[in-house]
Amino acid sequence: MHGRRNFLKNTAGISAGLVLASQFPQRAAAQAALAERNKAVVRGYKTAAKTKPLAAVQAEFMAPNYKRTRGGLHNLAMNAEGQGFADNGEYLRGAIPDRDDVIEEIVAEGDTVGMLWRVTGTHSGPLFGIAPTGKAVNFYEAGIFRLFEGKIVEAWFLGDEAGLLKQLGAKIPPRKDGRMIVPPVTNIGEEPDAVLKRLEASDLTRAENRNRLMVARSKGSAPPPGDRAPDFKQLRFGFQHLRDYGIAKGVQDQSITAALPDRRDRIDGFLAEGDKVWMMFKVNGTQSAPLYGLAPTNKRVELPEIGIMTIVDGKWKQAWYFGDELGMMLQLNALHMLQA
Repeated sequence: MHGRRNFLKNTAGISAGLVLASQFPQRAAAQAALAERNKAVVRGYKTAAKTKPLAAVQAEFMAPNYKRTRGGLHNLAMNAEGQGFADNGEYLRGAIPDRDDVIEEIVAEGDTVGMLWRVTGTHSGPLFGIAPTGKAVNFYEAGIFRLFEGKIVEAWFLGDEAGLLKQLGAKIPPRKDGRMIVPPVTNIGEEPDAVLKRLEASDLTRAENRNRLMVARSKGSAPPPGDRAPDFKQLRFGFQHLRDYGIAKGVQDQSITAALPDRRDRIDGFLAEGDKVWMMFKVNGTQSAPLYGLAPTNKRVELPEIGIMTIVDGKWKQAWYFGDELGMMLQLNALHMLQA
């Protein structure tokens, strides 16, 4: 946990360093060149991971002290740990031998790179205890990478485990002890109003800083109206599968926000490049109202989520969100909602 806290702290601090860079054109140019080199490294890592052995990929792209602070299929892995299930193979190639990751988006700022991709292939081998189904898979995964001198030193991943289980028509395999491993509530992250205060003091002559501030305001105690463009589109909801479930059940108004009346998200960091802003945050609140038909449990939830926003002419043009749905269902003991 200490490593993850430091990683997110470093990610959150990117904007402060770039404020200084904006005051010196040569430094700003050097930062831009560094960002492009770092993106090339992460793209290279993703390409190499398709075919090369794990040890070879790590030697080429990872620093000796590399840390993976969260795996993409974290909840499945935690529930499979110690159960004696067959190995998934390096980079899941035992479970999905024809795996091919398709990069959808990549951004970089300072020493950090954000990449979104789709994992595609055929479930032909055991996967965290799930027997081969022969079904095609196509699910999202995102990674946040921190680099130093051309090597990846830390990485954090978030995969669409709920979507994967739905595509396979599978459940989390039962553990020998009959338990379910539930992600903890950590209260890590920064209060949005504190983030806003810092961003308001940054160099707002830079478009990236203005865009970052605009996105952060959506999490503050008093989000301003009028930040969205007239033709604003939300391309994906953070808990899309649960929303689809609610629509099918006719209870779409019982959204995540409505189910968590005390919702107060905490911000982990930002990546801003051009008209794009990535915000990493944690959904945080108590489910004291119905959630898409699930009666109030009065349980506290805390789930990582990523928002990818496009800002045009000082307005939100598009937004795309991706959260840990399987983690939420584990915290609420409501895995049945993913089997419908």
